[in-house]
Amino acid sequence: METKLIAKNPNAYHNYDIKDTIEAGIELSGTEIKSIRNGKINLKDSYAIIKNGEVFVYGIHISPYEFGNIFNRDPLRTRKLLLHKHEINKLFGLVQQQSLSLVPISVYFKGSKVKIQLGVGRGKKLFDKREDIAKKDAEIKIKRALKEKNY
Repeated sequence: METKLIAKNPNAYHNYDIKDTIEAGIELSGTEIKSIRNGKINLKDSYAIIKNGEVFVYGIHISPYEFGNIFNRDPLRTRKLLLHKHEINKLFGLVQQQSLSLVPISVYFKGSKVKIQLGVGRGKKLFDKREDIAKKDAEIKIKRALKEKNY
């Protein structure tokens, strides 16, 4: 199936050390789908929680559809994720035992369905972020040096 990226969480890989990812469906209303098709979605500061054997995502902002009038929903409402029971149990075990977090990484269309990619990871400390920045800077310097050497 063809996938089309809609939005990415800019802070997911910066603030978390992602160990594993999982694909989930997301429960949306009609006007929310239309707004997502227009690209009016923001994943910044969003997170997921497991409650009563179900996974819910908080903090995803889907702007109200311009022509939706009374059918528009609250832009920051809690949305249910659609996962199989064994997937939820696996995530629950990781979150409880290893104290990991569930973070939305990206939202995309898979065929005509809207899917969300959840990352399972641990929050980074400040020194971890500094190490990542230093590694990226070193890689850039190496690439530049190799590029100049070739010319």
